[in-house]
Amino acid sequence: MATETEALRLRSRRVSVLDLFLELAAIPSPPGDERAVADRVSEELRGLGLEVDEDGAGPEIGSTAGNLLARLAPTADGLPIFLCAHLDTVPPDGPIEPVVDDGIVRNAGGTILGADNKAAVAVMIEAARRMLSEGRSHAGLELLFTEKEEVGLRGAYAFDESQLAARVGFVYDQGAPIGEIVLGAPYAVALEITFRGQSAHAGMAPEEGRSAIAAAARAIADFRLGRIDEETSANVGTIQGGSARNIVPDRCSLQAEVRSHAERKVADLVREMQETVTFAASLENCEAEVTTERSYRGYRFRKDEPAVRLAANALERVGLTPSFALTGGGADANVFNERGLPCVNLANGMAAIHSPHEHIAIGDLEAMVDVTLALVDVARAVSD
Repeated sequence: MATETEALRLRSRRVSVLDLFLELAAIPSPPGDERAVADRVSEELRGLGLEVDEDGAGPEIGSTAGNLLARLAPTADGLPIFLCAHLDTVPPDGPIEPVVDDGIVRNAGGTILGADNKAAVAVMIEAARRMLSEGRSHAGLELLFTEKEEVGLRGAYAFDESQLAARVGFVYDQGAPIGEIVLGAPYAVALEITFRGQSAHAGMAPEEGRSAIAAAARAIADFRLGRIDEETSANVGTIQGGSARNIVPDRCSLQAEVRSHAERKVADLVREMQETVTFAASLENCEAEVTTERSYRGYRFRKDEPAVRLAANALERVGLTPSFALTGGGADANVFNERGLPCVNLANGMAAIHSPHEHIAIGDLEAMVDVTLALVDVARAVSD
């Protein structure tokens, strides 16, 4: 527990959760380029008197920084917990200029804000500062900040979870009103599809060419895309091909994905897309190759499971009524649940994420600090 002198120092150096969020949000950190924000987070944590361990995952996953882990040693009995947030954002396509407008933080630069997930980063650091400065007793808290979450949860997958003393965790990575508890997230598979044809002059000898783009177009037209059913979706996200307008294109590549809360439905839809690709290629006398890679495994909690009950009790403690939902997105929670560590995703009020309209209310930043402190208090009251 912090001494009285140390507590006074921590209170005197206080940076509000809003100020910290504004500072972090203004630092661009697309996947793989998290060094600057990782350094700022490390500086803030060390300013609280915490040791920060950075693992060696950076080079392994193609990032300028590794995962960061800081620990608050327990001062009481109870259940230790870990909190996890990611330092990367989807790539911004313009300047990031956070502004506050009528209690709402937005980006004046015409691109993402980065509340996903820097709002959670700022909240977790501020909660730790308050725990230390106020001398709050707790059963142990670990703070984990990961890299490259936005491109397949790469940082979390590279992290050695045996470093964690806590066996229950929480992430704040759901764009919904505070109070929502995510009970399940989907399975996801990524597809890389390449069509190969034959180039030829498009005006002088088009009959000698075999268009890879035409084959790709047939396949895309026949794919079932968008919302397939209440728990399944599919998307083609990128397409690249051709070299000039007057050349029959001999190559075209697609990036696609399938997600579902039912693992069997993922497998069935992936197989259907592979068959569609093969048929479309044959119609255009092209060749095709499909490679698939599991992005992450899904999970499903019951409302009465201990980690979910802990989250619900914390929300109720701060006067919120818990609600329950399934999400269509993946988060670092998928990785920890896959590895046997119950990890619950809580909504933190961010809205319109991954878009120029992304925003979060100051009140939601402050409320999530209270939720975090309540989680710590409820965990302390848990007996073996």
